[in-house]
Amino acid sequence: MKIKTITAAAIAALLLTGCMPKSEEPEEATDQIKEEQETRVIIPTHQLEEEYYRMLLPYKKSASYGLVVSMLNSQYNIAEVEGGLMRLSQQHFPTDEYYYQEGQYLDQETILSWLGGKDEENNPEGLNPAGQDQPRYVAHILEQNYLKRTSEDKIRLEGVSLAIALNTVNTITGDTIPAAQVEENGRAAAAEIVKRMRGIEGLKEVPIVVGLFRQSPKDDIVPGNYFAVGVAEKGKDVLSGWDPVNEEFVLFPTSSSEDRYRDVDTNFRNLKQDVEKYFSSFVNVIGTGFYKDGQIVSMDIDVPIEFYGNAEIIGFTQYLTGLLVDHLPDIHVEVSITSTKGPEALIVKKRGEAEPYTHIYHN
Repeated sequence: MKIKTITAAAIAALLLTGCMPKSEEPEEATDQIKEEQETRVIIPTHQLEEEYYRMLLPYKKSASYGLVVSMLNSQYNIAEVEGGLMRLSQQHFPTDEYYYQEGQYLDQETILSWLGGKDEENNPEGLNPAGQDQPRYVAHILEQNYLKRTSEDKIRLEGVSLAIALNTVNTITGDTIPAAQVEENGRAAAAEIVKRMRGIEGLKEVPIVVGLFRQSPKDDIVPGNYFAVGVAEKGKDVLSGWDPVNEEFVLFPTSSSEDRYRDVDTNFRNLKQDVEKYFSSFVNVIGTGFYKDGQIVSMDIDVPIEFYGNAEIIGFTQYLTGLLVDHLPDIHVEVSITSTKGPEALIVKKRGEAEPYTHIYHN
């Protein structure tokens, strides 16, 4: 079994320049935002994997920090709105050239105003229908900033990504909102938001990437998905168009009869049966497959267990590791084995890999 170790990263000091807003600064310093400012930051010299951005340190929390938890309806949607937007952003801001920072321009007050009902007198900037008896179509707006090195010792903001999370269930009646209406709501909100962003100091010239996210119902145990992405090029206050995003998350074992899921579902059910054959003291084996352009890319498997001995956990982990290689050889799989005490073991098998990485936690 392979064990991957990460050493402490060396860090390089850089200067962050540009008209970046200062969060949590004394009130008397607010006017200084209008002038170009320099803030010393440090950046790790090592990148964990190609799909991960390097982060600026000290880490700056979003200007709307914590708001996403109350605006979206499940932990699954929360994780995918952020992680999926990073994934879409990589097509425009490559991880080997850009650095990531949480959004610093849209604060809680602004976002809450935009998410409110449109009222010409009390809230003219609302993006949702006014009135308590009206549904909320736009659930949340998430901002991410992407920075780039401009000289030996300076970096600056070079791109912004926005997620517009949209409800798929009418928040008043509980009825499903037609997909065409969800898309129409998202496009209309995106057009207005981009125009407003161009009026914010520091955002007039940077490209803005907008992803439309379809939020899954609150009782689902899989996240929603991004279904469209658009870009407002430098200095433009309109999106140049929309490209479809063909991504989805599928729960396994699945009740769907669609052919594209059949082979993976059969292999997953065989794995599940083999687990049940020798280990009866488990709760369930649940998989979430991530599909892109109709092909499965990866799968996360959760295995809650009721084992009581460390040796039994080790034996189960060894057995399950072999099953992954046998039944799901061509899929990137990450398995989380948990008990009432917390995480017990982790298995990571890359596509085509014969010796997965495993780790046993010592609780």
